[in-house]
Amino acid sequence: MKTVDEKLTDLRRSFHRDPEVGFSEVRTKAKVAQQLRAFGVEMHEGIGVVGVLRSGGGNRTIGLRVDMDALPIWKSSFHDYISKNDGVMHACGHDGHMTMLLGAAEILANEPDFDSKVVIIFQPNEEHGLGARAMIDGGLLDRFPLDEVYAIHSLPGAPLGELFTRVGQICTSESLFDIEIRGQGGHASMPHVGVEAITVRAEIVQALQTIVSRKLAPRCGAVVSATEFLTNGQRNVLPETARLNGDVRTRLAQDRQDVECFMRQIVDGIAAAHGVGATVAFNTGSIETIDAPGPTEAMIQASRNAGLDTIPDRPPMSCSEDFAHFCAAVPECFLLLGNGTERPYIQPLHASDCDFNDALLPIGAVFLAQLVRDRLPKKRAT
Repeated sequence: MKTVDEKLTDLRRSFHRDPEVGFSEVRTKAKVAQQLRAFGVEMHEGIGVVGVLRSGGGNRTIGLRVDMDALPIWKSSFHDYISKNDGVMHACGHDGHMTMLLGAAEILANEPDFDSKVVIIFQPNEEHGLGARAMIDGGLLDRFPLDEVYAIHSLPGAPLGELFTRVGQICTSESLFDIEIRGQGGHASMPHVGVEAITVRAEIVQALQTIVSRKLAPRCGAVVSATEFLTNGQRNVLPETARLNGDVRTRLAQDRQDVECFMRQIVDGIAAAHGVGATVAFNTGSIETIDAPGPTEAMIQASRNAGLDTIPDRPPMSCSEDFAHFCAAVPECFLLLGNGTERPYIQPLHASDCDFNDALLPIGAVFLAQLVRDRLPKKRAT
């Protein structure tokens, strides 16, 4: 008979073999639902999957949320559980996150020694910053009101099972920009006849870098990156239109608003100087993740009760999390668990050879169960 650790490993690897991208997690949802039913957990399917564990008559409710989606990345690993779906893989640990929460659900279902309710949330489409808002807009928090909610994420390169968090801002926002330039194309041998868009685009790229270096406060943590460039030009045809796409990360909402304002000023000014048209679309998918003091302090205590080494003042990270939309509605804490310091567990998130450390699965499952037991009243003896 397999041990609990072996069962968790098998489950995680089954998720890893069959990854699905955001809002297409059909088989993933079915597998999660199957596991919850096997544990006897009340289960609700919709945009995501929600399980409810009730014990006693207490009126407090704690939420635990994990992400389900994979990334459109071609695998480069060679282990025996690699993705069978070409061009898609779990490269951000979501396979492990689901497994840890399912492990905690089984522990709590088998030993419901708490007097209240636990809502376990399996969320789609975290990577594009759309899943949390979709679930909330779909009535999740109206149907399952939460007193507090927690989310967990693996951290490659950190000691196995070491826990990291902080009160206040822990993850940046993510905004995507799309700049369209409309000029006059023509023959590559006669650039003076029109105003081709590619030169204007290059000037805008350079000018955008002055936003962080010259317009925002030093050490503010903002990042402005141009990531994609598309034109309708050819090797001997000057482009008439060009699109410049990119990514913005900020720690403060005011900096995010300032970046958008400065970006529009720069694009409008350069376009006017060259006599071309330009438009800017600036859309924020994930807002800043702000850990509330109460849940964060409680989580730190629970991690110590579970015997985990705990770093309670981790510096903010430049990555984003759409769990931030939960934190705007419910007191919450986002935390990270070390994935290990050996290869392949040090490979960065979103790398084609990133892998979750199966040794972390029982650690995370036990910790999440401990967190619930610490945050909910004990069931009274009868």
